[in-house]
Amino acid sequence: MSVVEPTTSPVTSGAPELALEQYRRELTGYCYRMLGSPFEAEDAVQDTMLRAWRSLDRFEGRSALRSWLYRIATNVCLDALEGRSRRARPIDLGPSVEPIEANLHAQPETTWIEPIPMGLVSPEDPAQLAEERETLRLAFIAALQHLPPRQRAALILCEVLKWKATEAAELLETSVAGINSALQRARAALDEAGAAASDPIPEMDAEQRELLSRYVEAFQAYDIDLLTTVIREDAIQSMPPFDLWLEGRDDVLAWFFGPGIGCAGSRLIPVDSANGLPAFGQYKPSETGEGFEPWSINVVRLGEGGVKELTFFLSTERLFPLFGLPPRLDG
Repeated sequence: MSVVEPTTSPVTSGAPELALEQYRRELTGYCYRMLGSPFEAEDAVQDTMLRAWRSLDRFEGRSALRSWLYRIATNVCLDALEGRSRRARPIDLGPSVEPIEANLHAQPETTWIEPIPMGLVSPEDPAQLAEERETLRLAFIAALQHLPPRQRAALILCEVLKWKATEAAELLETSVAGINSALQRARAALDEAGAAASDPIPEMDAEQRELLSRYVEAFQAYDIDLLTTVIREDAIQSMPPFDLWLEGRDDVLAWFFGPGIGCAGSRLIPVDSANGLPAFGQYKPSETGEGFEPWSINVVRLGEGGVKELTFFLSTERLFPLFGLPPRLDG
């Protein structure tokens, strides 16, 4: 993505609202990569827009509007990150554990990477969509959080948004040598974490769509034989805000048919792709026997021959409205 813009800006031609709003989606993607939360990203973009609006009378077009907005957004994110712990996935915080209820330990919401609907960040140009999906993978977002904030910003600007080192240096008020050094350290950290920026998410071809359909059928039937055929032997599962995560199909199914048996009879409603992956709103049968209650956003990562990873995000009060899901399902 180039930062070069036309010399004639809508700001100077009487359409400042349109000039700012055209960058909302990409700024949301940038802030999400920086912060790891769609809610914090939306707040950061709103703050960016407000600061930009208040300063429009001082914007004289001497720099590109897009670059100016990114400078503001970067400062907003750096302020938000000051003095706080990084967000993570359960798999990043410790080893897998036994599939027993005693291992359920809830952590504060601010502990976790949260999923984002692709509709909030997807570029209008389909040619950019594949690259956007790759750099929104949950594993990549989690790996970014290991980087110091300014190093994180440098990597996102240069590796994800394809800014030149000179442009990133100007925005971050450092030297080109400083940017190149930061990039070298950031790339090494990502390589160590096994989360390079260019790790393509396979396209949903006919085979993967059929596999996903089989997973939905097996989960809704809560049939152990069907689930065994569709979940890979090396699959992993996690359930934020709990720090428990499971490794291996045997443990995943032991959870399904042990402590997780309350999910039997659930309904899965497809939603906008979460971080480039298939996602569903899961509704469990209500304890009253009438209808279905919200339980999780189920994000599914497929691999060759089966489901490779299942993440059940349980913060339904926050996430269901974000993904446009109703508060409950009638019978």
